[in-house]
Parts: sequence; structure tokens; C-alpha cells
Amino acid sequence: MEFQPYLFFGGNCREAFTRYEEIFGGELTLLRMADAPSEEPVPAEMADVIIHASLAHSNTVLMGSDDPTGDYGGMHGMFVAYSADDTGDAKRVFDALAEGGQVTQELQETFFSQGFGMCVDRFGTPWMVVAPEPEGAAAG
Repeated sequence: MEFQPYLFFGGNCREAFTRYEEIFGGELTLLRMADAPSEEPVPAEMADVIIHASLAHSNTVLMGSDDPTGDYGGMHGMFVAYSADDTGDAKRVFDALAEGGQVTQELQETFFSQGFGMCVDRFGTPWMVVAPEPEGAAAG
């Protein structure tokens, strides 16, 4: 079983996923409204709306689109969690995601992680960044 986050954006999906590709690497795919087969012409103002974005890295995929309803109310009630390889990776990713956004918990050592922090990036996506557990921590 796999769970893959699918995020809605208020018109800045392309910008967000381009930034996520810079931070995480992987293979980025962006499909615009104009790319979809249709017998009707796409209105000019809708042509560049992202109808599907995916960032594939190893066996993980982060997906999203611009909100097709036009009623985008922001992201709430969720976080995207990133499990870092080590504290250096956690710091690099956390700092990149927090740039231009809002830090809600500084990246710091906790009883369950060598580095854990939370932020909302400049695109409105809430993130948790977590490094491996501290040496000698009891497995649960």
C-alpha cells in the first residue's frame, strides 16, 4: 500500500513544483489545461493552469494541481512529512522550504529525532521535516 500526497494550489502550482524539484531533485512533470485533449478550445486565461503536476523521486511521488474549482481556500488540516537521510539533509531541506514562508517550529533535536521542524512554505504548503532518531533511542 502506498499513500501519495496530492496538493491543490491557488494558481501557483507550477512555481511550487519547480521549487520542489530544486530542493528535492527528481523528475518533474507538469500538464497544463492546454495539454489536455479537447474538442473545445481552451480559454486563453485557462491555458497555463496546471491540471496535474508530479515530482517522482525513487518510489515516492508528490502530486498536485491548481485548484480546478476556483474556490481555493488554502491548505489546512495536513502536513507533508519529509524524512531526511541525516541532520545535514534535514537542515538543507528545512531552510529551503522555510525561505519566504513561516517557521512554526524551529528545526531542533527532540527525543524522537536528531532534527525535527515544521514550517509553511511560501506557497502555503505545511511541511514537517524529520531526521533519523537520536543514537541510542529506544525503538518503539
